[in-house]
Amino acid sequence: MQKLLSSLGPVAAVIGAQWGDEGKGKVTDILAEHYDIIARACGGANAGHTIVINGTKHVFHLLPSGCLHEKKDIVLGAGMVLHLPTLLEEIETLKESGIDIVNRLYISPESHILFDFHKEIDGALEELRSREKGQGIGTTKRGIGPAYMDKAERVGIRMEMLGKNIEGELKERAKRVLQCYGVTIDTDKEMANMSAAHAVLKGRVIDTIEHMHSGLSNGKTILIEGAQATLLDIDHGTYPYVTSSSTTIAGALQGLGLPPNALTSCIGVAKAYCTRVGSGPFLTEMDEEHADRIRTKGGEFGATTGRPRRCGWLHIPDLKRTAQINGFTHWNITKLDVLDTESEVSVGIDSKSDAEAIYDAIPGWMEPTVGMTSFADLPENAQKYIYFLEQKTGVPAALIGTGQGREEMIIKS
Repeated sequence: MQKLLSSLGPVAAVIGAQWGDEGKGKVTDILAEHYDIIARACGGANAGHTIVINGTKHVFHLLPSGCLHEKKDIVLGAGMVLHLPTLLEEIETLKESGIDIVNRLYISPESHILFDFHKEIDGALEELRSREKGQGIGTTKRGIGPAYMDKAERVGIRMEMLGKNIEGELKERAKRVLQCYGVTIDTDKEMANMSAAHAVLKGRVIDTIEHMHSGLSNGKTILIEGAQATLLDIDHGTYPYVTSSSTTIAGALQGLGLPPNALTSCIGVAKAYCTRVGSGPFLTEMDEEHADRIRTKGGEFGATTGRPRRCGWLHIPDLKRTAQINGFTHWNITKLDVLDTESEVSVGIDSKSDAEAIYDAIPGWMEPTVGMTSFADLPENAQKYIYFLEQKTGVPAALIGTGQGREEMIIKS
């Protein structure tokens, strides 16, 4: 571990390399023990980070996974859109488990508030898209897109307004929202949510940029936890089937107010296969027999929505592209064990067209890897699979997941 930490340096990031759900929460949790500040930059409660500790699953939507570690500062950056009832629920759930994070939680005043009416607008827009085009874009209906729409239109309400009377502003917004979307804003409910959040979070909304830069000046270290993943990025993803924020490392640095030269490493997280949720292109999608087997064995159901995930093989051109965009210095390959019973593992290495991939067939290992913590102990063909991915992408695999548990991880030099 010490050798890995030395290679990561004082400001490390964990960024998804596929369409999300790669298992970023687990590596973040492992690394968070060794960092002082754990920061999340963008997105909202459409994220779902699942980690397993002592057999118990913990799912976070707004708070970064590293918040389980005591004495670590938790930063929610300016690029986020925060649904306050969800945030309070997560804080309370942690408190019930004996983890009190309020006094070490720091929220950017520049982050935007996601209201309940944003969720209703999201649902209305998705329904309209389905009626007009035959299918929606697969939104989680958590209000993320409409909240970012307000931000871009410069009518959003930011966390700097927490504790202030915004009832008049909400009533003005209500007229337009009803006219445009047929959605009625429950002003009393929204104000009650604001009041409840203020009671818990007063004093926690601070200048997070100054907090982080001051920490760096005093020798503190920062771990950045990405949300969603690169192929869902608003600019570089499979548009229009993308999320509404910048999910790359560049977006994370922007959302936190950190300069590019502060970053010392960037871990790309990718499953040993691939999944995506909702609509959109998926060149290496498996046939249904394979998909059912992988979905069942890998527990491929959304942490936020419960939706079954579409399953497919890795696509090397996608991994190379996301590595280029983010400048990955290390891979974390997750869920290697899910492929243990595959006699042959397919890998997309190119494409004939936008709809047909060219595959390499890699011999499977047909031996259990669950729980292994040493690369040398992996079956020979499993090792060859990792070497193949490293060679094709030009990025070393520093961490390899072999199960759900926090301890089921290989740290490879």
